[in-house]
Amino acid sequence: MSDNAQQLLHLVIGGELTDLENTTFRDLDKLDIVGVFPSYATAHAAWKAKAQQTVDNAHMRYFVVHLHRLLDPGQDAKSPR
Repeated sequence: MSDNAQQLLHLVIGGELTDLENTTFRDLDKLDIVGVFPSYATAHAAWKAKAQQTVDNAHMRYFVVHLHRLLDPGQDAKSPR
């Protein structure tokens, strides 16, 4: 990534949910923090790999969190994922 490129950080996390209707994790101590990624594309690839590994557990869910939106809430909503 060049020095002038905008950093759009994304976090991939997952864990077992208490139920399928909510996004409340059953045990925060067992939360799987996959990592922080420099783009949506790299975060999505990591999310997909983790989701496929846990496909047999219906309560296991992984999420992509748009950290760049949290770090800069005034950022244009039309920016790339």
